[in-house]
Amino acid sequence: MLRLLQIEFIKLWNNRASKVLIISYFVLLTSIALIAAIKFDIGPVQFHLADQGIFNFPYIWHFNTFVTALFKLFLAIVIVSMMSNEYSNKTIKQNLIDGLSKKEFILSKVLTVISFALISTIFVFVVSMVLGLVYSDYNEMSIIFSDMEFLPAFFLKLVGFFSFCLFLGILVKRSAFALGFLILWTIMEQVVFGLLGWKVMSWEAAKNVKRFFPLESMSNLIKEPFTRLSAVQNIGQQIGENMKFDYHVYWYEFLIVIVWTAIFIYLSYALLKKRDL
Repeated sequence: MLRLLQIEFIKLWNNRASKVLIISYFVLLTSIALIAAIKFDIGPVQFHLADQGIFNFPYIWHFNTFVTALFKLFLAIVIVSMMSNEYSNKTIKQNLIDGLSKKEFILSKVLTVISFALISTIFVFVVSMVLGLVYSDYNEMSIIFSDMEFLPAFFLKLVGFFSFCLFLGILVKRSAFALGFLILWTIMEQVVFGLLGWKVMSWEAAKNVKRFFPLESMSNLIKEPFTRLSAVQNIGQQIGENMKFDYHVYWYEFLIVIVWTAIFIYLSYALLKKRDL
């Protein structure tokens, strides 16, 4: 497995565009720390974003995993480009001639996907821990290590999304078209949801069906964290809005994404196995 992973990382590191995107992605993950430096004055009122509680334990695990997951498109481009380059540079054919089986080829890609997700998760953990220890009002061990389920949810969210991108890269072969298909799929999920709620069933039933859609299920692993902030809660109370939502990550949400991930990996292998390269 290490040999397969080494082959993939050598390919990626020798590709200038992939190298720039990977470095940019991790720079952006680190740059979340710059949020702490945002300060501005509104007349006599001084506003410091770090003082609003976004880096408090355990909230920081929720906030940082949600925000950093938005940057996953950088690695998605790397993954679809990785497959596109295999076809355009004929390296996939050469790998198979050199003795690599199609199963090993797909395994090398899956290992790359898991590695990206794992490194990202460790990176977010370290950045969040440092920011929390510096800015959090709560430093008790029991509080620091509560709500940690957002980290495995973040990891699985990335694995699922990157597996989908891998499948699209194999299906379409061209990175631009694969990314276009990704955008189209995102729109299609919303259109299907709208049609179900409008014509087929109640909106509540349509929402229950929607949670089984691939991208929607990945999105549901980490709900938006902003309504948890005390400032937002106070505003909600003043205007009479109930801002109490369920932010927990449930086992069945993990299961749905695991099933979709397995489906995308299997389809990737099935496509590659069927094709005459």
